[in-house]
Amino acid sequence: MKHSLEPLLTLAGILLMAFLSVLLLPAPAPGLQLAQSLVQRFHLLDLTQLYIILYCLWFLLLGAVEFFVVRFIWKRWLAV
Repeated sequence: MKHSLEPLLTLAGILLMAFLSVLLLPAPAPGLQLAQSLVQRFHLLDLTQLYIILYCLWFLLLGAVEFFVVRFIWKRWLAV
């Protein structure tokens, strides 16, 4: 019998792996010209806001990719 919190713990573990991957894999850094044009286009106050948004998007992207990869591996080879 499965525990009722097992899906939540699985998702939390995958998000933790994504957080560690974000720390190990550097987020894409645009050049200074592109960064300044993005700041002006999105009406941000400074480059710090842009880099925070990039970091959050990078975290969400890696979390989603790792979720689907781990789920595929689990369903394909590890699930009984």
